[in-house]
Amino acid sequence: MIKCVILDDELLAISYLKLLCEQIEDVEVVKAFNDPKIFLSEIDNIDCNLCILDIEMPGMTGLQVAEIISGSKKIIFTTAYKEYAAEAFDLNVVDYVRKPIKKERLIQAFEKAKELVDLPHKKDLIEWNTNIGRTVIFTEQIAYIKTSDIDSRDKDIILNDGTTIVLKNLSFKTLLEMLPSKDFAQVNKKEIIALSSIKVFSTNEIISTIQSEGDNFLKLQIGEAYKHSLMERFGK
Repeated sequence: MIKCVILDDELLAISYLKLLCEQIEDVEVVKAFNDPKIFLSEIDNIDCNLCILDIEMPGMTGLQVAEIISGSKKIIFTTAYKEYAAEAFDLNVVDYVRKPIKKERLIQAFEKAKELVDLPHKKDLIEWNTNIGRTVIFTEQIAYIKTSDIDSRDKDIILNDGTTIVLKNLSFKTLLEMLPSKDFAQVNKKEIIALSSIKVFSTNEIISTIQSEGDNFLKLQIGEAYKHSLMERFGK
């Protein structure tokens, strides 16, 4: 769900933009402002994840506002002036929409925003039923994942400190969709490794940093179906 706040010095522009937003699924306009200073005084206390900012405003431009809030909010710029485009993208905003705004173009901007708003959750944690109840696991703490020896429908997650947590009734396909793809790789039909846990690798085998029996380290055999994608990940 996109919860957005609108800032535009023209009341008619705000009304029109709110009307368009109301026609778009999973978008809610939480509040609208026509004064940048009032907007800045209140924005930190508003539950929203996106701000739609007009660039050309008296007293303070949308670009100046964006410089203040871009670290905490996603931003879509709106303006009637094309010459601001380069400056807008220098601020790493979601999108830059020219006025007069069309519904189809606004939908495109919101689609980009949804991807970016959802991304942090995917990067940071996963939540699932486990052997200790409903559990939130931070992905940066995961070293290795394997199919459970007791029930193949379950998956054992081994954390960096050696703790094992059992994810109940979860397929590898669904699990991989929950994990940040840049940080994890499936090695064979039964094992996933965090890239940070790889010590060395060859075309057939990965030696991890995970302690096994004695002074040995856990070794994983690379399945034929996974060799090509793994070598591409490693730039080979």
